[in-house]
Amino acid sequence: MSLNERISKVIEYSNLSSSEFADEIDVQRSSISHITSGRNKPSLEFIIKIKSRFPEILWDWLVTGDGEMLKSDLPDTSILIDEEKLKPTSLPDLFTMINEDEDFGIAEEKPEEIEALRESIIPHQSKGREKISDSQPLERPSEEIINQVIENQSNKIKRIVLFYENGKFESFEP
Repeated sequence: MSLNERISKVIEYSNLSSSEFADEIDVQRSSISHITSGRNKPSLEFIIKIKSRFPEILWDWLVTGDGEMLKSDLPDTSILIDEEKLKPTSLPDLFTMINEDEDFGIAEEKPEEIEALRESIIPHQSKGREKISDSQPLERPSEEIINQVIENQSNKIKRIVLFYENGKFESFEP
């Protein structure tokens, strides 16, 4: 079965018309027509949109045609799993290592001591402003820049031209 035929089968499965299916997976309606007729091949983005909208469809079937179309069509393998295999064979997790008789000293401390410990972690902030020692002063304008600014002030405007987005422009002369 070709990819185009599998997509037609997905459309049938969805119980939607071609235009409704296109709207459902957010593609152009004409692309559905072109793909189902065999004129075009679907893009990866198109297939991903189908899969994200219909997660019960298996990737292998949709892309290659192998296996069953739906996840629910697969045989129930939970019966075949031996319960002994489900027991952990690796190191125990954090909660199996806790001895229930231990209280880790939390109950022995008084609430005042816990509050004092919690507050001692917070650093005290000084109310005055700290002087920033590694900052650099702003560069002072040199005489050369000042002279250039003065020279520019003596220049007179000859013409101002405004360009508009639609391609028109206006020219103003004082």
